[in-house]
Amino acid sequence: MRISFIGLGAMGYPMARHLSKAHEVVVWNRTAEKAARHAQEHGTRHALHLSECADAGTIITMLPTSKEVDEIVDQLLQDLKPGTLWIDATSGDPNVSRETAKRLEARGVRFVDAPVTGAVVGAENATLTIMMGGDAADVERAKEILQVCGKTLIHVGPTGAGHAIKVLTNTIMGATVWITSECLLVAKRFGIDMKTALEVTNAGSGRSNASENLLPMRLRDHQWPLVFKLLHHDKDIRIASQLAHQQHASTPMLALTQHLFSAALNELGPDADYIEVAKIVAKMNNSSWE
Repeated sequence: MRISFIGLGAMGYPMARHLSKAHEVVVWNRTAEKAARHAQEHGTRHALHLSECADAGTIITMLPTSKEVDEIVDQLLQDLKPGTLWIDATSGDPNVSRETAKRLEARGVRFVDAPVTGAVVGAENATLTIMMGGDAADVERAKEILQVCGKTLIHVGPTGAGHAIKVLTNTIMGATVWITSECLLVAKRFGIDMKTALEVTNAGSGRSNASENLLPMRLRDHQWPLVFKLLHHDKDIRIASQLAHQQHASTPMLALTQHLFSAALNELGPDADYIEVAKIVAKMNNSSWE
């Protein structure tokens, strides 16, 4: 099967590599040098022009936001073949993706939103969780293709449902990182060693992915690698907040999380990692994690 893969960021680059082991993969990236390097390293074909991606049976987009996805759709729409499957792995906006699906459907193109979670290590090791929204038959087609990239593939509902649950789970993660950082800082200021505080947290009811896997290397070992940009995490939480607003849902914790992350983004800048919000927690208390 011929697949066009558009967007070779930290997640897309290894995903396209896995796909190339089972399919003919054409890659395109806004930075052409990255696509050329991928072709050289993994035997994919570098599309010199975006238009070369239109005649594939499957098109996969992995871009920063739904805005960039729509820009790609605008450029390819007139050349797409009926029966093409468009899989959008972007962490996108479900309202936008529903409109995108309608535009593509008018051309006979099927659409599945399939954002992923599991961080870069999951993309590298093909252990991602992929949450998929769309018609059942289309999702089955997408599963057959994406199974080489992930360990858990779940059909979560109609078009847009994949994007919706992705931003909602990212919001849960953001709130968990923040509250865990607050409580661990209080423990530190009380005189409890951080290693001990984490050990107790992870043996009890406060245990979470944040306390087990994300915060220890930052708060205990003082290593702050870039995993997922705060700019993108803030975007996801804002989308989740918009979904709640549309439903007239009472979600004060969600709203507070959005405001806290936006404030952290303004303080730390767009290139910060989202777990660096723990630094803001310390700064608000005139403390540090050192």
